[in-house]
Amino acid sequence: MPNDTILVVDDSPTEQRVVVSALQAKGYRVITAADGDEAIEKAGREQPRLIVLDVVMPKKNGYQVCRQLKSAPETQHIKVLMLTTKNQDADKFWGMKQGADAYLTKPFASDELITNVTRLY
Repeated sequence: MPNDTILVVDDSPTEQRVVVSALQAKGYRVITAADGDEAIEKAGREQPRLIVLDVVMPKKNGYQVCRQLKSAPETQHIKVLMLTTKNQDADKFWGMKQGADAYLTKPFASDELITNVTRLY
C-alpha cells in the first residue's frame, strides 16, 4: 500500500534540490535517492506513492529502474514520472515502454512539474 511520499531520484544534487524544493513548497513529503540501486531499495522499503526519476544515472539508469519497479509485484503500483534531459521522441517512447506513467524533459518549469505530479498523485 503506497504512502503519501514522493521519491526523487537524481544523481545531480543541484537538480535534486530544485525538484525537492518545488514539491515541498506544495506540501508534499519528499525523500531522495542518488542512483538507481538506492532508488530500487528505497521504493521497496518506503513504498512511495510516486517516483520522480532521472534517466542518466550511475549503477542503473532510469529505464532499468522503471522496468525493474514495474515488473515487481511489490512496487508495480508506484507511479513513475521520468524527468530527464533525454528529449528525443525515441527516448520518451522507450521510457513509456518501460512502464513510466509520464515523461517530462529538463529544463522544466516548476508549474509543469507540479501539474504532472498532481495528475499522477
